[in-house]
Amino acid sequence: MQGLWLEEQLLTLRDGLAMPIAMQGEALIRVEHAGICNTDLELLQGYYPFTGVLGHEFVGIVEQGSKDLIGKRVVGDINITCGHCDMCQRGRSKHCLQRQVLGIKDHHGAFTHYLVLPEKNLYVVADNIPAVAAAFVEPLAAALDIQQQIAINKADRILLIGAGKLGLLIAQTLNLVTDNLIVALRTERNKDFLDKRGIDSININDVEASAFDIVVESSGQPEGMQAALKAIRAAGTIVMKSTYAKPLELPSAAIVANEVRIVGSRCGPFAKALNLLETQQVNVLDMITKHYALSDGLAAFKHATEPGVLKIMVDM
Repeated sequence: MQGLWLEEQLLTLRDGLAMPIAMQGEALIRVEHAGICNTDLELLQGYYPFTGVLGHEFVGIVEQGSKDLIGKRVVGDINITCGHCDMCQRGRSKHCLQRQVLGIKDHHGAFTHYLVLPEKNLYVVADNIPAVAAAFVEPLAAALDIQQQIAINKADRILLIGAGKLGLLIAQTLNLVTDNLIVALRTERNKDFLDKRGIDSININDVEASAFDIVVESSGQPEGMQAALKAIRAAGTIVMKSTYAKPLELPSAAIVANEVRIVGSRCGPFAKALNLLETQQVNVLDMITKHYALSDGLAAFKHATEPGVLKIMVDM
């Protein structure tokens, strides 16, 4: 079995990987497609010291498991949780104290032919959702997490910084619930995508200071957080969706004096994400820049680092 293996920040294509074994309560999944995420790229830069098969955005077919799952196309929650710790008992299982995270922490990921996940993590994909579109469920769910974490009022002015892979999903999901969204762009690169969906955008250098009630930072760059702090009003909320390998410096005095709330945002609701795809309320297929075979996975990652590239899909 082949796989894209990360070790000491070096990504290699390995042959001869052992087939994973599904234990009681787990399913063996044949991976069809897996997307390259900014978190994958940050892991290469040392964001977290992961060793193993990379990848967490996937869709696949269950080959071993419960009878009602065998043969079904599924996606999977990436957090493998214990169910017993304090956080699990409090209903905050994605912050399980013993958690493993698919392709990120202590569990081999999706850039390979087969993976194993607990059956409780799996969601069956509706027949009208193209398989490759289903590979977007994990980041789409992450975009939807914002709406679960903070209240969005009709009058709130919302700024989204960044219109990359995750940013375009966030823009589409926020646009479903507000008429006051503006996306800040560093270049004109994805302006046409936003224009076609009736989403307003401006150059990041033209963002008005202290003008927004909610700012979502999804640029993937530390400079994006500085722009967010400039744009946010006193008593406003900044939602952080970016992960940075390098340390981030924050002006604590300004944050305290202006009573700015900063919310970290990670994984979200898979069922709602699947519903948006099933009802065609978001467009993900136009976000695919290129497909690569697993055997060309290293070239896929190199392509994914180039400016302006959206989703690079690895096909098994």
